[in-house]
Amino acid sequence: MPNVTANGIQIEYDTFGDSSFPALLLIMGGGSQMIYWEVEFCELLTKKGHFVIRFDNRDVGLSTKFEKAGIPDMMAAMKGKPVSSAYSLEDMADDAVGLLGALGLEKAHICGASVGGMIAQVISYRHPERVLSLTSIMSSTGNPELPQIKPDILAEVYKPVPDECEAYIEHHVNMWRKLWSPGFPFDEKRLRTLMAESYDRSYYPQGMARQSAAVLAHGYRKSSIASIKVPTLVIHGDKDPFMSVEGGKEIAQLIPGAKLLIIDGMGHDIPKEAWSEIIDAISIHTMHANVQFE
Repeated sequence: MPNVTANGIQIEYDTFGDSSFPALLLIMGGGSQMIYWEVEFCELLTKKGHFVIRFDNRDVGLSTKFEKAGIPDMMAAMKGKPVSSAYSLEDMADDAVGLLGALGLEKAHICGASVGGMIAQVISYRHPERVLSLTSIMSSTGNPELPQIKPDILAEVYKPVPDECEAYIEHHVNMWRKLWSPGFPFDEKRLRTLMAESYDRSYYPQGMARQSAAVLAHGYRKSSIASIKVPTLVIHGDKDPFMSVEGGKEIAQLIPGAKLLIIDGMGHDIPKEAWSEIIDAISIHTMHANVQFE
């Protein structure tokens, strides 16, 4: 896969479809490589008329790592102890915009999942001139008053990650059982394949802790989110145990004119059975935004 230097770091990326189509930039969540945007999902988006770009955020996959920054204690941080952040969500947003610039793209539709949705929010209020539309999937606002992650889920997400392949896969299967959509079948075969590919491509669990520290440091930017003026679609599952559906509802409430799609039975994953509904919603949303900019 190709890479570029942008915002002072190396960013690994991949593209799908015809570059003459409107660009759709996909931003994945904390600790997750770009391959979590599965090839089939990306190809389905291209069939709807998108030029799809996926990439590794800083500190994950094959993009630049921040090894010298050390590993923050996220379990202690979640209990209220102070934690330092090696970089900010603004830095990560600037990475994404830098990638667009390196690819010669003035504007793009921005779609982020989980922490990627928070990064997409930052892009939308920090660089609105680069954004055709915003789609936020299973993300949140950082509001501490929203329902918080249950302790058992938190412990599972931040427990030490084994360094041996089979144990690594088993660890993530157990974690995703807690995060998976209860209204859809648990696709263990698909998950094991993805985890094996992730391990072989880049075993680097410490990056997730630093990305999580950046999320905590970011806090609640209510006024900034409310200042977003680009066409916005919010997609969230009503059974999300990691980022409550209330977070998705608040995003939609804060951004003027935002549309909200709540998917029954969806947790903190993007189940294949919901792909058609999600891809159709994104495509209708971006098509309407394209018309506005013509």
